[in-house]
Amino acid sequence: MGAFHKFAHPLQGKRDGVSDKAMNRADPLAMEPVAATASLPGGRLVLLFTVSLVTAAGNTAMQSVMPSIGTALKVQDFWISLAYTWSALLWMVCAPMWARRSDKRGRKAMMAIGLTGFVFSFGLCGVALWLGLNGVLSGIGTLLLFALFRSLYGGYGSAAPPAVQAYVASRTNREERIKALSLISSSFGLGTVIGPTIAPFFILPGVGLVGPFVGFTLIAIGVLIALRLRLPDDAPAYPARGDVIAAPFSASSDSRPMPSEADEEAEPDDPGDIPKLSWFDQRMRPWLVAGLLGGHAQAAVMGLVGFLVLDRLGLRGNPAAGAGPVALVMTAGALATLLAQWGLIPVLHLGSRSSCLLGIVLAALGTALLSVAFNLHAITIGVGLISLGFGLFRPGFTAGASLAVSRAEQGQAAGIVASVNGAAYIVAPAVGVWLYGHSPAIGFTVIELLCLAVLVLGMRGMARDDGPSARR
Repeated sequence: MGAFHKFAHPLQGKRDGVSDKAMNRADPLAMEPVAATASLPGGRLVLLFTVSLVTAAGNTAMQSVMPSIGTALKVQDFWISLAYTWSALLWMVCAPMWARRSDKRGRKAMMAIGLTGFVFSFGLCGVALWLGLNGVLSGIGTLLLFALFRSLYGGYGSAAPPAVQAYVASRTNREERIKALSLISSSFGLGTVIGPTIAPFFILPGVGLVGPFVGFTLIAIGVLIALRLRLPDDAPAYPARGDVIAAPFSASSDSRPMPSEADEEAEPDDPGDIPKLSWFDQRMRPWLVAGLLGGHAQAAVMGLVGFLVLDRLGLRGNPAAGAGPVALVMTAGALATLLAQWGLIPVLHLGSRSSCLLGIVLAALGTALLSVAFNLHAITIGVGLISLGFGLFRPGFTAGASLAVSRAEQGQAAGIVASVNGAAYIVAPAVGVWLYGHSPAIGFTVIELLCLAVLVLGMRGMARDDGPSARR
């Protein structure tokens, strides 16, 4: 387990836990001496890691084949993007509800609900797409049915991530908690690499492009059975506070680790006395505006990548052949994101402001390269540079917003940041694809303007890394 401590993120300023006194006062169950809270056996930790991994991998595998499926259905790219980003809105609404419910019903029960939602959503989406690809349903009818089944993931699949986080927190002591939570958080980043990498291997005769839906549905069923059989039932003893983990909608989903132990110990004894933090708080405003603008730029450019690959490589007439190159490009993007978050930030000791500004500059340069890339090599480099940039930008914005407020306000800041991160994926992917379909030049120009706006606002409004906010 000691090896996982290296994932502790120098930019991370959030505090997801509460003090022992506050926890005991808020929850009588926490005062009971429970031996299980001392450590978490390795087998259970692997199972929890797998729960998070399979959903992240399944979603990014889906994204790698959806452009080819849309082409085969003869449906405009905009409607494809709009159909599967709909669940982002449901995720934002439902995830906090499931997190609160896990405090009463138990973490294992919520994980089972989340995995069941993923299984039914993914399996039924595969059925809908298979019917469309085989001429049983029209293209529009297929997408309407797909969007309906996809909503099961946003509504019920969102129960699993906060429950996994809370289960780990309730079963580990302070010394082990951060290592375990860092490992669980890293599963999302790893899943974004694995999903598009193995998706082409599921495209087999008889199932075709819906093969990844079949494959990951079966994998998730296996994980669900193992969860039911191998994970003990739990009585909630630790509130599901902190981040509502964002849905893994793209290869650049944030995979940053959890907060440090020192931060956790700094929580106030009485959270009820904390004043409500406003979305328009002047201390957080530059970071939130940057996060909103940069998040929309990221969601827009990553949303159109799959369709761009088909266009630039001339694969619109052979959608099945396009799944492999799209998967390759998305895998490169995911690896670049992990390089930024697990490698560059810790090694270079980047502060929140420098990480934001350097990241958005790299993302803008990558977008410029992507706009003129017409072969697989150039497209892969462009997407890798974009993902590297946003891999620096997102943790920087997150930490900057956290460091701008007091320790007592960290829980509220975490919720606001999570909402900002999720908000970009509601409409930006579909709008980005629509602009690209109307005019690639206009689409890329809008994305570059969003990056430029972040750079200008950041240079003017973000506190310097050696300023008061950074020392808070």
